[in-house]
Amino acid sequence: MEFTGHGRVAAARVIRRAMSAPASKSPATLHDVAREAGVSLATASRSLNGSARKVNEAYRERVVEAAQRLGYTTNLFAQAVAKGSTTTVALLVADIADPYFSSIAAGVIDAASEEGLVVTIAVTGRNAQRELETVKALRGQRPRVMILAGSRTTGSTVEEQLRGELSAFEDTGGKAAFISQDAPPFASVLLDNRGGARDLAVALAGLGYRDVAVIAGPPEIRTAEERLDGFAAGLAEHGIPLPPERVIHTDFTRDGGYRGTQDLLASKAPVDLIFAVNDVMAVGVVSALRDAGIVPGVGIGVAGYDDIPTVRDITPALTTVRIPLEDVGRRALQLATGPAPGSTDPMADGSRRPIPMETVIRESTPRRQV
Repeated sequence: MEFTGHGRVAAARVIRRAMSAPASKSPATLHDVAREAGVSLATASRSLNGSARKVNEAYRERVVEAAQRLGYTTNLFAQAVAKGSTTTVALLVADIADPYFSSIAAGVIDAASEEGLVVTIAVTGRNAQRELETVKALRGQRPRVMILAGSRTTGSTVEEQLRGELSAFEDTGGKAAFISQDAPPFASVLLDNRGGARDLAVALAGLGYRDVAVIAGPPEIRTAEERLDGFAAGLAEHGIPLPPERVIHTDFTRDGGYRGTQDLLASKAPVDLIFAVNDVMAVGVVSALRDAGIVPGVGIGVAGYDDIPTVRDITPALTTVRIPLEDVGRRALQLATGPAPGSTDPMADGSRRPIPMETVIRESTPRRQV
């Protein structure tokens, strides 16, 4: 290309500016830090990358100061490749908007922060295929721990594939843990869903309830089925039947509880108590009763399961089964990383003993007048 007149002058100015401009500064490397601190590359690496090999404190301080002066930051991906994992905990939940899962997440985050770990959360939507694909994707990010908090499903065609992915993850140094159901050989925080529901049914029978219905989740969700089975067993101990027409299977959500209650009321079945197999569904039950002109806790009693914070504040306050959800999250992280030194927590050693549940009677199930 040829320039003439003013064009040659402008081009010359551009070239002079380009030649006189300082070269862009490249990011500092570990070699730069070692040279600045006057130590070997190995010493600089051990000082900054959390090596188990002890470094002389004076050398370590020199390296840290040099790194700060040069603006050096560690390459976390390179560390992950070298060590086989990052400082990340991957938590898989069905629905982060559900207070059940957000409470568990709070416990995981609390325990992880004490160990210098960072938690990332993935939502599976109670979809087994999506859960599998998420685990596959997470493996490539090399988290130290994967915690699966969603209930297991029966008859899933991808369950064996999921176990294979998790086994491969553990073979490369990671650790997997489940919450709710036992999933050997992986670490599991077990929840006594059957026992908690059975105790709730016994307590409600003792309050005089006899015409009972259940708003259950999808039959393939093991948590829902365990709670339904336990509740039916507790009623049977008092000679109270639970006919199939009084068990409504619906979505494991607030809207599912609402629609299930509408279907139940439309059936005209005589009911003095509705048990929803989780608290979020029970909130839907309360709303559906009100919309039908029935006062919850007066016309029909309502009970849930989980004791999420919300149900203590609704009117009437909800009878439920308390799970120490934040503690469940902490224990899952402990199982995956190992108990803290000197820990006396019997659940932190990988024990298969389920976490006990607690029945909490509130205003939504007053004693029946007979």
